[in-house]
Amino acid sequence: MTETVTPGMPAMSQRSTRRLPRLPASLLAALYLGLCTLPLALSLMTDVSPHDPLERLAAGLGMIGLAGMAVQFVTSGRFEVVSGRLGIDKIMAFHKLAAWWILLAIVLHPLAYVAPTWLEDPDLGAERLVAYLTRPHYRSGVIAWAALVLLVLSSALRNRLPWRYEVWRGTHLVLGTVAIAGGLHHAMSTGRFAAKGPLEVYWLLIAATIIAVLAILYGYRWLNLHRRPWRLRSVTRRADRLWELDIQPAENTPPLDYHAGQFVWMTEGGRRFPLFDHPFSIADSPTRPGLSLIIKEVGDFTRGIGNLQPGTPIGIDGPYGEFALEAHPGEAVLLVAGGVGIAPIIGMLRDLIARRDKRPIRLAYAVGTPSNFACLEEIAAAHAALDLKVLLISEDSPPGFEGAVGRLDHARLKDLLDGIEPRSCVALMCGPGGMVSAISDTLLDLGLPMKNVVYERFDYAGGASSRQDRRRSLAFGGVAALLATALSLYYFGS
Repeated sequence: MTETVTPGMPAMSQRSTRRLPRLPASLLAALYLGLCTLPLALSLMTDVSPHDPLERLAAGLGMIGLAGMAVQFVTSGRFEVVSGRLGIDKIMAFHKLAAWWILLAIVLHPLAYVAPTWLEDPDLGAERLVAYLTRPHYRSGVIAWAALVLLVLSSALRNRLPWRYEVWRGTHLVLGTVAIAGGLHHAMSTGRFAAKGPLEVYWLLIAATIIAVLAILYGYRWLNLHRRPWRLRSVTRRADRLWELDIQPAENTPPLDYHAGQFVWMTEGGRRFPLFDHPFSIADSPTRPGLSLIIKEVGDFTRGIGNLQPGTPIGIDGPYGEFALEAHPGEAVLLVAGGVGIAPIIGMLRDLIARRDKRPIRLAYAVGTPSNFACLEEIAAAHAALDLKVLLISEDSPPGFEGAVGRLDHARLKDLLDGIEPRSCVALMCGPGGMVSAISDTLLDLGLPMKNVVYERFDYAGGASSRQDRRRSLAFGGVAALLATALSLYYFGS
């Protein structure tokens, strides 16, 4: 029986959706602030000798920084309860920004401790700082300090370092673990407030939580990759250096419960370990058994993707993300793909076809050159099942190309959306960061509400940003400002 949907009411998967609740952004922000500032409140419950206000500030910086460092372990996009309503772009943007204010707090932590002495006697202050950095009593703190500096800087410079992706991920994990372990040991062994009081209990709970998180990420999930394997059925070339993988569950492996447009972490063969997996969008409809991934040869792992042999064991961890029509209802749908961003878009189109969706569907597909177009015959055939209008656009115009040439600009988008009420239309885009940012702003100019403009870039390197990005950054900045306010109150407190 074919499922149909009414306008504005997205189809639900025919499979069950037994998932943990996904926390809203406002609650996540409140939880983050609470977890980071709770050690300040707990320290006020500890009876310690009075000290200089700058030393109180130093202690506060260390506690907020250490708590924030711990939260980083669950803002990596691998826990749907945290990232489910935010999406991978937003949660990773927060993860990156938070790393910088955590680094600032931890770097200032020892400097603020020596500041009172430095102000009275610079030579004595320098001597005290050297003592902090060299005495065995403080060694775990110094190791944590150095590991965090290396972690943040190596992440900021990742695209400039001659490291394989897996090497960087392994280094990132090791440095993060060393930083949190050293920081917790330092806090409980030398911290003035953590001597057998409520703050010590807090740090012990944090330590237990980190151990549990690592066990889930690299123990339980590793076990699942081997206990519930998938198999590669076929590899098909879809365009220049673009391949589609048909992956099917092995015997006793349950089907994947997902929505079209979400993504999974994939690893293959004997490398089925979470450190070796990579994120790929699902290019399929959940109405079909198994799943398809469309992957471009662009890096160390994907360079040989077209040479994978049928029967190869595949590890699938997912699904993840909120890039799906089910999460963003609208009376009309605009799908925008740039290059390999066609993967989740063709998945949504396949799902819309399978469900005989009655809404107006508009598709804009942009590439650098026509040889990069994928699934054109399938897109052309979709007109028979959908109220579909398609715009194919290439920056290059070789002989014989009949599509549009140039960029997806305001005029072309306006023409594509002709006859559709912008306020009731939802747009889902996937592609290069600069393209997605520009089109996002253009759609806002055309009257689409910001909440109806949804995109996924898998691009965490920064660069061009949209109005939506800037609004998000202001919200993240507000979280940082509230942390600074809490620290100021702590500094001026008695």
